[in-house]
Amino acid sequence: MFKRSAGGSIGKWSNDYWNITAYRKKNIGRVAEKLLEGYLRNLLGEEEWAFLGGQESRFVRLGALSSVLKFAADNLKGNGRRAFMAQIVDACGYGGQRWIEERLHWNRGTIRKGQQALRCGVPIADDFSKRGRKKIETHLEHLTSDIKNIADPVSQADPTFRTTQVYIPLTAKAVRKALIVEKGYADSDLPTERTILSKLNALGYRPKKVAKSKPKKKIPETDAIFDRVHLLNRQADRTNGTLRISMDAKAAIKVGLFSRGGQNRRGVRALDHDFKPDAVLSLFGFLLPAHNENHFYFSDSKVTADFIIDALESLWPSLEETYHPHTLVLNMDNGPENNSHRTQFIKRIVDFAHHHSVTVRLAYYPPYHSKYNPIERVWGILENHWNGELLDSVDKVLGLANTMTWNGCSPQIHMLEGEYSAGVKLSNAEMKEYESLLYRMPGLEKWSVDIQPSPN
Repeated sequence: MFKRSAGGSIGKWSNDYWNITAYRKKNIGRVAEKLLEGYLRNLLGEEEWAFLGGQESRFVRLGALSSVLKFAADNLKGNGRRAFMAQIVDACGYGGQRWIEERLHWNRGTIRKGQQALRCGVPIADDFSKRGRKKIETHLEHLTSDIKNIADPVSQADPTFRTTQVYIPLTAKAVRKALIVEKGYADSDLPTERTILSKLNALGYRPKKVAKSKPKKKIPETDAIFDRVHLLNRQADRTNGTLRISMDAKAAIKVGLFSRGGQNRRGVRALDHDFKPDAVLSLFGFLLPAHNENHFYFSDSKVTADFIIDALESLWPSLEETYHPHTLVLNMDNGPENNSHRTQFIKRIVDFAHHHSVTVRLAYYPPYHSKYNPIERVWGILENHWNGELLDSVDKVLGLANTMTWNGCSPQIHMLEGEYSAGVKLSNAEMKEYESLLYRMPGLEKWSVDIQPSPN
């Protein structure tokens, strides 16, 4: 309740009160400027302060320094930034927060947090990792690897090699169900199907069937062959001393000024007809899926059984030194030079197993399903890597192959010299001797073959 002042009215008293309040607010800025001037003067020293200008340019000096203060606050981080802002505000005295907020546009909440840290003497930690919603991998750290384990065995490369996409005949719903049944996840712990779909897309899988990926034929043993291959691959990846290798030949590479269907920003012109090439290179590759390691073997000869085993022999010292395997699982398609009834291939691979005392397990993919072999994805990346380039010399072919990357790793390039003859085969009597050293799985004799080394 207002009191009447002596000789005055309530209205006069009220006006005097608001005039005084307005005067105080108006002069807070002046006091803050003087206090800030003193703080900066002590901070810089008399010599530096004098360098900035004379006494008459105090407000100009403060105006110029405001940009310096903003720059310092913007470039400091965390507790150091808050402490700097709090010290500047404290130097301004009473009303400094408002004045600083108007002049420098600093947030009052940040200033108060810095003042609290200065008073307590304990800096406030910036725990950014606890902010916001976490990724599902924070709660289920093995989810990504489990999704890959489910999708990889049934994934296949683009048969045309025009893209690096990988297709899987699974829906997000099917993958989620597999996580529960095969990996033991609880339904309440798993994210929604939409999240699973996002994870599949992020991993590079396309969960849909496309016409160009549909196999031309399907034999009755196809499902059983896939089950066997997937079982051997899982065992190999989980067993110490067992090394899985995906191997296959790429289509012959014609060296010359030929168009490969790609685009080049430099406007390179190529021939649109397949004239006689300057050279033809054969390429056979080895992929270690568990280690993202690639080895490319080039030759100007044909890919034969002898070429394949010679390349494996060349690779073996490196594998033995790095991984010390006692068992090799070889993922292959049923090609003419490496199928389980190709006599020269069987002879050479048996001799290899016995010579190096290593067990070899031949795991063939079903006919018309070679694009499920992991090495095929490497060929898709290589094809997209050098499309648009002119493979006009052998050195350029080798150089471009060397700069390709698979999961961040470049392949190791090798050149095998010599001429390999096609059509080399064993007689029935010789093959019978080697056949006795094989174990063919009943019902899948052509597609699952084990070779045990002979005892020393």
